[in-house]
Amino acid sequence: MEAEAPGPLFRTIPEIVEKARASMPVELWANSYGGAESETTIRRNRTAFESLAFVPRLLTGVKDRTLNTVLLGQPLSMPVGLAPVGGVARFHAGGGLAWARAARKADTIAFISNGSLPKPEEMQAIEHGPLVAQLYVDGDIDWQKEYVRNAERAGYAGICLTADAPTLPRNDRDLMNNFSVREMRANERGIILPTKPDAFRAAFNWDDFSRLRDTTSLKLLLKGVMCAADADEAIRRGADAVYVSNHGGRATDHLPSTIEVLPEIVKRVAGRAEVIVDSGYMRGSDVVKALALGANAIMIGRLAAWAIATAGEEGLGYALELLRLEVSNVMAGIGARSVAELGPDCLRQTIVPASTPWPTFEPARPD
Repeated sequence: MEAEAPGPLFRTIPEIVEKARASMPVELWANSYGGAESETTIRRNRTAFESLAFVPRLLTGVKDRTLNTVLLGQPLSMPVGLAPVGGVARFHAGGGLAWARAARKADTIAFISNGSLPKPEEMQAIEHGPLVAQLYVDGDIDWQKEYVRNAERAGYAGICLTADAPTLPRNDRDLMNNFSVREMRANERGIILPTKPDAFRAAFNWDDFSRLRDTTSLKLLLKGVMCAADADEAIRRGADAVYVSNHGGRATDHLPSTIEVLPEIVKRVAGRAEVIVDSGYMRGSDVVKALALGANAIMIGRLAAWAIATAGEEGLGYALELLRLEVSNVMAGIGARSVAELGPDCLRQTIVPASTPWPTFEPARPD
């Protein structure tokens, strides 16, 4: 049963964060908010945006604006979609099904993690918009082939290999709360995961990626790209898109932010593949900056999880609409009428404030 919206829905994005913090169980909030080790990567993901300022152009006639774009051959009404979040059912009983429905209503794309219900073969019976099946390598080559075949039969647009979590990360907040993601994934999916799923992930290499490419005609994406060399290798081995991500700071600490590595990756890709980015994107201004630096689309994870946890499928849809409104307003403010008009000339480096806590709108923690 879907959660009911608690009174009027969100008026602002900070309100989503505040309501999520107030309503979610302490251990679930800590898991969704936190990351690896000292959480330096998480803070960098947010503070890096402040080093970029917009360069507005005036009198360009921005009355009629469009956010329409195309990703993986799929027409979208905006360049913002839903990132793959493992264990979506922890936040809402509808799991990946609610994820897919909210994206369809917003006319955008959703990535469905194989760490969430329903499985690809169970999505065949529902009406959905463009979906990408995210793949954690939790089994051998036969297991992988079966997963891909099920995604093909379900009408998915692509397969997204997540490569930036070769082992299950250590999250101090989870350890202190005795919160086990592994146990919850096994419970949600109704199966027992392999005794050592990390072994499959840790052993997966570039040759395995090439074999995965050979198993399907679907679009193939590599998620976790943080340097130009890996983007180049992925394309050489048949990737249709590179997905720039540091796993939201949840897998490895002390990585750079995705917005700071995005330009070098876009330059190396040079139009040979599409570029997707996530990790720390919360506001319309964040989205516009990434588009200006060459990203084709931006995916949201934490914000989406908090919205669906707080107000169900409707809340997630409303979060997407708030982002649509913010992106459109920012585009008007800098003189852009379409996503195609956004480029590096819309930005300049600027001075970063002395103190920029993550996130700047985090609600006060209880004693």
